[in-house]
Amino acid sequence: MLLASLALAADLAIVNATLLPVSGPTVPKGTLLVRDGKIAAVGANVTVPAGVEVVDAGGRYLMPGIIDVHSHMGVYPWPGGTAHGDGNEMVEPFTPRAWAGDAFDIEDPAIPRARAGGVTSIQVLPGSGNLIGGRSLTVKLRPSRTLDGMAFEGAPPGIKMAIGENPKRVYQSENKQEDQIMTRMGEYAAFRAEFQRALDYRTARARANPPPKDLDLEVLLEVIDDKLRVNLHCYRTHDILAFYRIADEFGFKVWALHHALEAYKIRDVIKAHGSMVATFADWWGFKLEAWDAIPENAVLTSQAGIPSVIKSDSASHIQRMNLEAAKMVRLGMTEIDALESITLDAARVMGVEARVGTLEVGKDADLALFDKHPFDAYSKCDMTWIDGVRVYDRSTEGVPDGVR
Repeated sequence: MLLASLALAADLAIVNATLLPVSGPTVPKGTLLVRDGKIAAVGANVTVPAGVEVVDAGGRYLMPGIIDVHSHMGVYPWPGGTAHGDGNEMVEPFTPRAWAGDAFDIEDPAIPRARAGGVTSIQVLPGSGNLIGGRSLTVKLRPSRTLDGMAFEGAPPGIKMAIGENPKRVYQSENKQEDQIMTRMGEYAAFRAEFQRALDYRTARARANPPPKDLDLEVLLEVIDDKLRVNLHCYRTHDILAFYRIADEFGFKVWALHHALEAYKIRDVIKAHGSMVATFADWWGFKLEAWDAIPENAVLTSQAGIPSVIKSDSASHIQRMNLEAAKMVRLGMTEIDALESITLDAARVMGVEARVGTLEVGKDADLALFDKHPFDAYSKCDMTWIDGVRVYDRSTEGVPDGVR
């Protein structure tokens, strides 16, 4: 049961819109009809039933709601500070028992600002300070007094893992302790040992006198059984290849490579493994493992047939995701592929592509209306809907602080 502070979705028709379906070509002067929170009809020749609320788009651009697959909103809410820093349980290298939902602050002021940028759904990930930080949370950005009211019902569960500089930096110390790590060798040795421990635990649990239930190992068995989607924080080629060796040894899939600034170098390997890529538009050089980034990374992986997503990793960037994707067009990505990078491909990473990501009949009416083409540098989101309910209207709400 949803406990959101929203009125029930009413039937709605958005008329005279320039439709950007993502699943097909642009439709000028189109109409989209919403019934019971779902898209009921979309196209150039849609009849609007009597009594339905009508929004005249006046030629403005209607697209699917934007999806951000890598957010820390809610677990690192504003104002930032140690008291609010609840996104990474770094007490030890492996904390798969942790879940981002338990720390998610539904009153984070960043959330309405994201809605004002046309964002309708996000995946909230734990941080990258340890090798396994915990399970992710998928929500729709509905205004709500409870987490249940924001839940993206039916979204498959995910988990956050990290390799490279971050965990090595956190656990390196001259005062060596049992759970500390100094090198990449140590990271991957620790992963192997932990996954083997999970398999040994499964064997032991099947015996007549099983050991007590271990919440960490129960989660790792779900990873091995491909019941949790692995979201891997990574940057460098050799790190990705090293983790693929571990995934192959234990028989699970790496669902999405996050950041992955050197993915362009091994896109054939990534495609063969079946991973997707969620990357920055143009962040680079902020640490050594981010040095070999090129802005064409997502363009090249997309051209190789890998679903390639532009993500925020920032409560500020999430307000302008349309412009982050627009940068890809300048670098050679087609307009459709760039739109997919913040809609349909993002939905694929989160496993909700049957529900959102395109303007198609039967999908959730998660929508964003822009005054200009969303890739225009001067475009602004005027309205946002989630499940057919208007959750942002620039004409009545104005502009939240910090949003253009």
